[in-house]
This record gives sequence, structure tokens and C-alpha cells, in this order.
Amino acid sequence: MEAAISAIASDLTSRFMSFLIKKYTVTTVKDDKIKRMNELLLRVHAVVEEADGRCITNPKMLTQFKMLAEIMYRGPYDTYLYTDNFMFARHAEKQQIINILLQNPCHHSAPLVLPIIGGFRVGKKALISHVCNDERIRSYFSFILYISGDSMRRIEYAKLKKETSLIVCEYFTDIDEDDWINFYSTISQMTAGGSKVVIISRIENLARFGTVKAVRLNSLSKEVYNYLFKKLAFGSIDEKEDPKMASVANDLAVVLGGSLITANVIADLLRRNHDVHFLLHILQRFEGMVKNNLSKYGEHPKDIIEKEQPIDATRFVSSYPTRLHIMPPRVERDDLPNIGMPTIFFGDLIAGSVAIPNGDFEIVTCKS
Repeated sequence: MEAAISAIASDLTSRFMSFLIKKYTVTTVKDDKIKRMNELLLRVHAVVEEADGRCITNPKMLTQFKMLAEIMYRGPYDTYLYTDNFMFARHAEKQQIINILLQNPCHHSAPLVLPIIGGFRVGKKALISHVCNDERIRSYFSFILYISGDSMRRIEYAKLKKETSLIVCEYFTDIDEDDWINFYSTISQMTAGGSKVVIISRIENLARFGTVKAVRLNSLSKEVYNYLFKKLAFGSIDEKEDPKMASVANDLAVVLGGSLITANVIADLLRRNHDVHFLLHILQRFEGMVKNNLSKYGEHPKDIIEKEQPIDATRFVSSYPTRLHIMPPRVERDDLPNIGMPTIFFGDLIAGSVAIPNGDFEIVTCKS
């Protein structure tokens, strides 16, 4: 089956890329070509979905699979192909992680350690969550435990049974060798053969603790991010019904610079207020903020936040009497409410539907 899927993926990849090149070198696209492209995209989609449900172990095929899934979202809005699987951009990485976790070493070996290293909020936890919910993973492991790096010294108090376990550890800071050795030794003693440890972090140096090569997650490509934003915002709405809305959404996706949090918040606003003037208002405010930060700091606000530095949002909220700076999001380890500090929702701030408090305040990205 792997050989068949690989052959189909290779053929469809080359044919689809050739078709796109030809399509964009002419000024007129005939109906029969549109029909052919629809059929080809549906075949691409079928191969991606089929492969995602199988255990693919061939590294070369995984590379083909990743390329196929990538190009699938470079032009689908020309033919309005939609999918309900929001992990579309991480198919290959998901399969790679599953393959590693399903490795069956000798019974008495120490737990395999897989580092997953990626930038600021690129979807590391979302990906591992999808992996852990996979039926193959749940069938293989008797127990799955999530812990933060701050809790690793208390692992001996965890109620682990001597069974095949998956331990997922998220680290926000680097750790020293002795702490890791003690933690790893405890896990080895408390779990059965075949157990695995997954490290999730932005810190590249933690990859040194891996017993296998780290999986690295990069930001979504511009094409995939654009597709995701419009999928979240418009669902299955045909762009032909509102080309102006689609055009503004394209511009906004570029301005956002790949921020997944902002894309989700704005998409939620648009689902509740499908109005082009509202979207234009949001676009203009973000354009002003991005230009101001580029002029002042020489970087996009998303890149500044990733460096855990504050961004200047004064231009974003024109009615604010003094300068307004937004600090980087607090990580989960200190994700406790600031007692007495006023809060506003990020969506309300973007929509301009809330009065800005005087002094410091906290921005909440989503409502529970």
C-alpha cells in the first residue's frame, strides 16, 4: 500500500504543479480545465486523507507526502476545495511522530525520548494532542501523562503503574544534566518496556536529551496560513459569493504575518459579523500597527512578540490617551490571574468595541 500511495503522490504532485504553472501562464481558463483541476484536487485530497490514516514509515514517502499536502493548499480556493481536518498542514509531522512512538524496542530498554522543538505558538501542543488522540497511540500506550518541566522533580509522586506509558513534558526553560538524569532514571524505573517520553519546547538546546532525532516545527507557509485563515473565517462559503470580502481577507492574512492566535480570534469575529466594512476596519488598524512597529523596531509585531518583547499598539487603538504597549503572552507555568487587574478580551480590542482601562490591564485571548 505504501508503494501505491507513494507512486500516486509522486504522480499527482508533478501533474498538479505542471497544471498550476500552465494555468497561471494564460489569461483565460476554459471550463474543461477548471473541471480537470477540480478532479485533480479531489484526488490529491483523497490521497492525503488515505495516507493520514495509515502508518507510513518510508522517509522518502513522508517527504513526498509533506510536499503533496503543502501544494494542496496553494491554489484550492480557485476551485473551492474544503476539508474539515484542521491539521492539514501537519500531516507529515503527525505521521512521523506516530511512527516514532509506535517503535517497539526490546522489552527491557530505557524509554525512547523524542524532542519536538518549534517556535513561539506554532502548534506544538496542538500537534501532540492530535497524536495522543490517535487510535493507534491510545491502543499502544496504557497510560498517557502530561507534565510541565516545573513538575519533573515531583514525578516520583505520580501514580504511575508499571505499564507502557507515554510521558509528555513541556519545558519553558532549559534544564541541567543532573535534573534530567534523575527524571529519566525515575521514569525508567516506574514504567514498563516500550514507554516513551516526548519533550515539547521552544528551546533548541533541549534536543540534546533526545534518543532519536528531534522533530522540528516551523511556522506555516504563507499559502497554508492564508488558506487556514479563510477556512476558519468563512468555512464552506464560496468566495465567488463575496469576492471583495475574500480580497480583503487575503490582504489581512498577509498583514497578520502568520499569527495563529490572531487568525483564530479574527476568524471568530468574522463568523459573527460577516461584513466587508468591519473587515476593512480591522485590516486598516492592523496595517497601522504593523507599519508603526516596522518603523520603530524594524520588525513585524509577531516577530517581536516571539522574542518576548513588547509591541507598540498605540496606533491600533487611536482613542487611547497615552502610549499602549502589549506584552508577550504569559506561558502556562505562570498562567494565574492577576488579582485586581482589569481584563478585556482580545476580540473586543480588535473590534474596537471595548473601552480601554487606564493603567495596566490583561488581554484574554479566548472565552472559556
